[in-house]
Amino acid sequence: MKRFLQIVVLLVLVLASAAFWKREEIQRLMAVNSLFAPDRIVRNFSSMDALFLTRPMSRGDGPVSPLPAGPAATLPPDLAAWVEDRQVTALVVLQNGQIRHESYYLGTTDQDLRISWSMAKSFLAALLGIVMAEGKIGSLDDQVTVYAPALKGSAYDGATIRNVLNMASGVKFNEDYLDFWSDINKMGRVLALGQSMDAFATGLTVREFEPGQQWQYVSIDTHVIGMVIRGATGEDIPPLLERHILAPLGLEAAPYYVTDGFGVSFVLGGLNMRTRDYARFGAMIAAGGQWQGQQVVPADWVRDMIAPSAPGGEGYGFQWWVPEGSAPGEVMARGIYGQYVFIDSARDVVIAVNAADRRFREAGRDTEDVAMFRKIAAGL
Repeated sequence: MKRFLQIVVLLVLVLASAAFWKREEIQRLMAVNSLFAPDRIVRNFSSMDALFLTRPMSRGDGPVSPLPAGPAATLPPDLAAWVEDRQVTALVVLQNGQIRHESYYLGTTDQDLRISWSMAKSFLAALLGIVMAEGKIGSLDDQVTVYAPALKGSAYDGATIRNVLNMASGVKFNEDYLDFWSDINKMGRVLALGQSMDAFATGLTVREFEPGQQWQYVSIDTHVIGMVIRGATGEDIPPLLERHILAPLGLEAAPYYVTDGFGVSFVLGGLNMRTRDYARFGAMIAAGGQWQGQQVVPADWVRDMIAPSAPGGEGYGFQWWVPEGSAPGEVMARGIYGQYVFIDSARDVVIAVNAADRRFREAGRDTEDVAMFRKIAAGL
């Protein structure tokens, strides 16, 4: 019995030591499991740096670009009900470079750095166009393995840059956020445990379609774009994004990225910014890549990027969504749980929304959101 008790005590000490040694990983794993809990989701979405590994970024040394107040907008009468139902935390409406409406909810403020989720994909697509213009990448029809040779032998071997931009890589990937064992949730645990996103991508070996055959929303495709950019330039994404996009935009506050355990930015959904700064990005895209008299993103790339081009997915371009029934100039960046940068170029309107909409997966939800954005834009 004495020997047994000694063994039990030893096991307890070993487990306690392991728990202490891995306490940060355990805390992040617990954060992933409760990230979207009803009583935590709003706070979590404004404090991702308290939950995950992150990398601070620079906004540059220039002045904050002005967003002067314009005439107060006449808003749809059902907007308040929509805001409450969607658990909206921030709503910024720009027209002609002026703020026509701005409001914050659920205890958040204009100072919050809010998680982009998949809106970050649209930022990366804009950066890719700049890298292309610099001649660092020869063609969109180059295979991704030319710039990211670690992908040889993976399901991405044979896919082109255009394929992954269009979400037509053909890689088999389960994007169901409600399935604990889905690929997207496994990826979340990779982040929480400080493992490698590159290794996760190269470890995918099964295809559902041939590359370029069929559009299918696969978030890890965007990470592959990041691998291509890093391989082509020899630089990490944050300094490239800072130099080429963030500094010219004149942001109000320095953003940050969620990262994996190797400091690699979570480019498919880990950007955190103020809502007004998301709106600035949208206004630059709405102006054909121009901001404050500077051509930030090449105009021809903006045109191609926001045009529907995905095979079998006519509402998708290069990491941008084109809503069904869109008028010319309507396009949006979109992230889970109700994150949007909606652009109506014809009216020079940009609507930036952050939210914690736990019902975002319900059928027709996004269509109703777009309908609200169109009503807001039409009433200005």
